[in-house]
Amino acid sequence: MKVVILAGGLGTRLGEETSIKPKPMVGIGGHPILWHIMKIYSHYGFNDFVVLTGYKQEVIKEYFVNYYMNNCDVTVDLSSNNVTVHKNHCEPWNVTMFYTGRNTMTGARIKKAKDFIGNEPFMLTYGDGVSDVNINALLDFHKKSDKLCTLTSIQPSGRFGAVESTDDGTITCFKEKPKGDGSWINGGFMVCEPEVFNYIPDGEGIIWEQEPLKGLVADGKLGAYKHDGFWKPMDTLKDKNDLNAMWAEGKAPWKVWKD
Repeated sequence: MKVVILAGGLGTRLGEETSIKPKPMVGIGGHPILWHIMKIYSHYGFNDFVVLTGYKQEVIKEYFVNYYMNNCDVTVDLSSNNVTVHKNHCEPWNVTMFYTGRNTMTGARIKKAKDFIGNEPFMLTYGDGVSDVNINALLDFHKKSDKLCTLTSIQPSGRFGAVESTDDGTITCFKEKPKGDGSWINGGFMVCEPEVFNYIPDGEGIIWEQEPLKGLVADGKLGAYKHDGFWKPMDTLKDKNDLNAMWAEGKAPWKVWKD
């Protein structure tokens, strides 16, 4: 089953980082967040990726084209220009990078990739969020449903600490960034049947989260796999710093794979 990753966005809230690279290539612990997402899927045996590129797509392409040599032990004979590869540390990944346009919206990107995906179920996620969601459990949940698309729903933390106090101002409870207002939101990590393409109209401006998903809802064909574990997007510089801190401290919940 192919894993389709939306990786064409601008990531304007990450400042200077995304002036030189696309958002999915911003690093966590020395690796692009895109690599982390792919490692999650690979841990569960999904190694066939279709990366939907857009803004600064050449950075993603160069990364994977050079990945093999950059992860090998080599000897270079400078007199003959011969290169001997001793050992590689590469992933068992097949990566298709498909340029879907610089300003194309999410739904249109998916629709353009139809020929690469084929007439079969596929995984779908965003190139800027990590989670410890169990991909096999998600897939099993989807297969047992009658839905055309199952998304992973999560409850994000609130932005600020919450307090409870008495009338005289005495704080009786303090919670550092508790869950938000109780709403479940789309956390990506989706499973789709090929029929979802019928819900995506033609046009560069089609947003996956608008007409296509709302159409699936109207037909009762959109399901939610509720995930109570870790999930975090990388929307801001603070998010990036938080993720890097977790990785540096060896406390990265999304690292479900072994080195």
